[in-house]
Amino acid sequence: MWFHFIYEYLVEKGVSEVNAAYLNTTLLFILMIALVLLIDYVAWKSIRYLSARLARSTKTNFDDMMVANRLPRHLAHIIPLLLAFELAPFVFYDFAYAENIAMKILYILWVVVILRIIRSFLHTLKDYLKTLPRFKDKPIASYIQVFMIFAWIAGIMTIIAIITDISLWKFFTGLGAASAVILLIFRDTILGFVASIQVSINDMVRIGDWITFEKYGADGDVIEITLATVKVQNFDKTITTIPTYALISDSFKNWRGMQSSGGRRMKRVVILKQQSIKFLADQEVDSLKKIELIKAYLTDRQEKIKAHNALKEVDKSSLINGRNLTNLGVFRKYVETYLQNHSAVNKDMTLMTRQLEPTPQGIPLEIYAFSSDKRWQNYEYIMADIFDHILAAVPYFGLEIYELPTSLKTEMIS
Repeated sequence: MWFHFIYEYLVEKGVSEVNAAYLNTTLLFILMIALVLLIDYVAWKSIRYLSARLARSTKTNFDDMMVANRLPRHLAHIIPLLLAFELAPFVFYDFAYAENIAMKILYILWVVVILRIIRSFLHTLKDYLKTLPRFKDKPIASYIQVFMIFAWIAGIMTIIAIITDISLWKFFTGLGAASAVILLIFRDTILGFVASIQVSINDMVRIGDWITFEKYGADGDVIEITLATVKVQNFDKTITTIPTYALISDSFKNWRGMQSSGGRRMKRVVILKQQSIKFLADQEVDSLKKIELIKAYLTDRQEKIKAHNALKEVDKSSLINGRNLTNLGVFRKYVETYLQNHSAVNKDMTLMTRQLEPTPQGIPLEIYAFSSDKRWQNYEYIMADIFDHILAAVPYFGLEIYELPTSLKTEMIS
């Protein structure tokens, strides 16, 4: 037999049969390793060459991603591994125990190669799907991780079954008693898996969404959704990691609705001193008519009020009698008209100025509107521009902004 050539030669030269068998097996083992490595190298070079040519000749970038994720490299291991399976029985022909160990090692390597091929393919698939608009914001990584967890569990159990010479079916049935321990070990993984499915089905969070999660100090854009965690890049460029199952067990705010709507809400109050609110005399109304935005409104309202008071024969020697305009009411109308004429305010969404319940500090006047530009920096600029104007306009109506008295400020500081 060809694989006993060295053994027979050594025996003829006077070497004992035992030593000849050991030397024969050792030399054949070295030759097998050398041949397997050579075939592995040739197979890798050949597959890489074919992969490179295929990548250049096709328009899709899927094959480029296969190369980037080393899928061809792992595929190249199949040919030398199959060769090793064929040669091992001949190399260890004289040592049945060593042959058994060698075959177990080869079976284990086969399982590892298959797992790495599956992993590379799934990562390639994930990278490719992320380039498609339909899947760009989906938690693909979570599903890949779930599949790989089951694949690794199956692979590890298969390896243990190979080492112990227990059939795979018996090994799986024997794990029934340890199921509680397994559930405890993989508790977070199972919770994350369930949460990932619910997040995806209910479309609660997508990659790119702006979320605010006060419990975890997160306020920024979702950059990654995996089986166990969700990564949020805050606006200060820090990264906050949130457990995936927290998205369904706790409350958080998703700003996607605002981003997909026609505007971003502005809701802020100006607190006015109660003592500065008063009825307006005719001469004061005439003075306010110089403000172009409310000139037509004041003229119309003044005529209607005079007609009503004349019809009712109201004694106007005191302003409290009959119907009258107030500086706060006119100011509210001015602010509303100003917002309606502002180019950065969305006129198709809710727009109003309203008076809130009086407080010990004064009368809160709330401005409620939506800016057309939803980008954070531009939104803040628009809101600041609007309130700069409103605060500067307050004195023209005989009103005053509430400020904490100096004595109270000193006491609070001290």
